[in-house]
This record gives sequence, structure tokens and C-alpha cells, in this order.
Amino acid sequence: MTNISTAPIALSTTVTGSGPGIVLAHGATGGVDPNFGSLIPLLAEGHTVTGSDYPADDTHLELDALADALVADAATERFTLIGFSLGTAVAVRAAVRHPDRVAGLVLAAGLAKADNRTRLGIDVWQTFLERGDRESFARFAVHAAFSPGFTNALAPEAVAEAVAGIAGRDAGGAAAQLDLVQRVDVTADLAAVAVPTLVVAATGDLLVDPANHRQLAAGIPGAEYAEVESGHVIMAERPEEWHRLVLDFLQRHGL
Repeated sequence: MTNISTAPIALSTTVTGSGPGIVLAHGATGGVDPNFGSLIPLLAEGHTVTGSDYPADDTHLELDALADALVADAATERFTLIGFSLGTAVAVRAAVRHPDRVAGLVLAAGLAKADNRTRLGIDVWQTFLERGDRESFARFAVHAAFSPGFTNALAPEAVAEAVAGIAGRDAGGAAAQLDLVQRVDVTADLAAVAVPTLVVAATGDLLVDPANHRQLAAGIPGAEYAEVESGHVIMAERPEEWHRLVLDFLQRHGL
């Protein structure tokens, strides 16, 4: 089931499966399918999974409003939020603003606030978008999204295919999402998170330095912490490990 929500920030939302609730919060310039596509069928075997894509236009994004929109579109009253990259900040803010709705958190390759390296990377991406240079945008994305070992192990044809795939993807909403990354700050929210939380760090992350992942785990009371030897896009480099971590966490906590 897919619908366009009527929340203040309109999301394109799809619901699959049945059972306890899961809500997905994707990263900037990504989407539910690119970030969670391989995980959704596994989750849907025993959960009701709500996947909401952020606006595909230049709608100005504020963190509170985006968090509220995800909660408003959730297909279940209570749910676990799984956030990736920018989606981790969205998930944390949602958990603090809606403690009656959020039952658990999984935060992967995330950040509480952009550091200097992340800001510089976002600046480069934004410049390419402003110039309409999708090819350079895609090349930088492939360069930054994966660990050196993963990228260097690819055949030249596979690298070219990855670049072409990103360059050909609709960039609607990317500028607004990248702008939000520059402004998010949930540092003060971390101590207020009061639900079971798993933080997954990508040890080879070139886009969001792993120190940011560790900050999330250190700031959230009782947070579990796991490391995956991967670049930023864990689900592409280490899908089986990513799936296992998420499913095991949900099972152990009855979520």
C-alpha cells in the first residue's frame, strides 16, 4: 500500500507485512528502497514495515517536522525506528518528541551533528547539484560511500555502472536533504532516549567519520554498540551482517 501523506511535510509512504511496527528513516540523497530494500522483505515476514521517502522536491526540511511526519505516517501505534545516516538524527528526534510511539531504535552510520569533514563533503555534493553536474555528483558519491577495499575490489565496469546508476537517479529533494544534514544537532537529545537502542558503526566510513557513530552510542543511556567493517553504505558492502544485527536486536528485545 502506497500513499502520499497529508502531514505538514508530505512523504511518499509504503506499508508492507504485518505484526509489530517498524518505521524506516533513510539517509540524505537516498530513499527507502536504496537504503533498506534488501532488509524490508526480511522485516516484513514478522513486522508491519512503514517506509517513507522524503519529499522529492525543494520542500524546506526541518528536523522536528520531518520526525513528526514519519511518526504521523506510521502504520502502527508503536514501532521501532531504523535510521540510516541522516535518518539516525531523524530517529533520535522522533524518539524524544514521541516517547509514547517509539519502542526502539536502530541507528546505522549516523551522526548527532555534522563535523567538519561531513560538512566539507556535503559542500562538494551541493556544488555539483547547483551546477547540474550529475556525473561528478555520482563519482563523488561512489568515492565517499564505500570503503577503499570495497571500491578497489570492483571491476572497472562495476564502478562505471555504479556511477551511471547514481547519475541517472532522480535527484529530487537531494538539495534540501543535504542542507538538513548541515543543520541537524541532536546532541542534547541523546541522554533523553529511553528505549532499547542499537548503534551500528561502519569502521571504514569516509563520509561520516566513525567517531560520529561512537558519539551516538556513548550519549544514549544503555545503547548497544556493534561495528561492521564497511564503508558508509553498510547494506551494500555487508548486507548479511547488517541483516543479522538488525533482526537479532529486534528478536532479543521483543520488538
